[in-house]
Amino acid sequence: MRRLIHALAALSVLGLAAGCSSAHGRAETADTGDDTTKAGYTAGSPFWVDPESPAAQQARLWEQQDRDYDAELIRRIADRPAALWPPGETDPAPTVRAAASAASDEGQTAVFVAYNIPHRDCGQHSAGGSQDADAYREWIGQFADALGEAEALVVLEPDAVAHMVDGCTPGEYHAEREQLLGEAITRLKQQPNTKVYLDAGNADWIREPDKLVEPLRRAGIDQADGFALNVSNFQTDDETTEYGLRLADALDGKHFVIDTSRNGNGPLPGVWCNPPGRALGTPPTTHTGERTLDAYLWIKRPGESDGDCEGGPDAGRWWPEYALELARNAED
Repeated sequence: MRRLIHALAALSVLGLAAGCSSAHGRAETADTGDDTTKAGYTAGSPFWVDPESPAAQQARLWEQQDRDYDAELIRRIADRPAALWPPGETDPAPTVRAAASAASDEGQTAVFVAYNIPHRDCGQHSAGGSQDADAYREWIGQFADALGEAEALVVLEPDAVAHMVDGCTPGEYHAEREQLLGEAITRLKQQPNTKVYLDAGNADWIREPDKLVEPLRRAGIDQADGFALNVSNFQTDDETTEYGLRLADALDGKHFVIDTSRNGNGPLPGVWCNPPGRALGTPPTTHTGERTLDAYLWIKRPGESDGDCEGGPDAGRWWPEYALELARNAED
């Protein structure tokens, strides 16, 4: 049965199957709604695959080195769509424009993460962000301009709202951050074919979703297409979906997306940074079985480090050994 589930999940990436797709046993129901209209996406996985991703380059290298089995495993990452995280330190436009153009040429949707809010990540592994509010406005404007009229999905500022709720981000920054997030949503939504999902943390972080409602509203969620959950985390599909439905209900039916890139084995209690023994999760698809759950996405790029922990390189760096473990653990 597990082999069948994986086979159908792989087919769903190509838009050829609408059956079971979750590594956690969530089955499609007949009452899924029309995938071509519920979020404006085509059925299956309409998302663009980067042919020059680190995983794709790694696969080609290992093929040249006659590591055919490892290359085959890593193609479980390379051949599936994952979000691009344009640089915050420099102009994001070249990265965004190139991906948006390539996706448009193939009639697909490019997925991006905008991650450059001032005082980012509370000084932890992914510390940094724009120097100040005006620098962020300039950066998000460059990002938006580069999208043009391409079909695009942008996950906006992972952790930014949840870090306000949990108190990690000092209170004196809250009003400015909420204003900047709202402005970013407005600016990105000026692009005619861009969808924006404001990040809302994960089910194991802010345990009571009602605590997120007012901060999300102050940050402009009403103008966004929805919210994103589980970015760079490992909570299961089922737990995250249940949490997302509760938050969606509190937000008057707002839609959401879930990062399933590394949640195939669920979380490792007490370890969020490069936990060992994890696995790839449900492949990207719009077939979710829930009307308000628009898509399972690979938002965190599988194989890129969470930070210099558990033997990993700096945050965002490609780590082939970890990528291979994720792919191997997702084997039948």
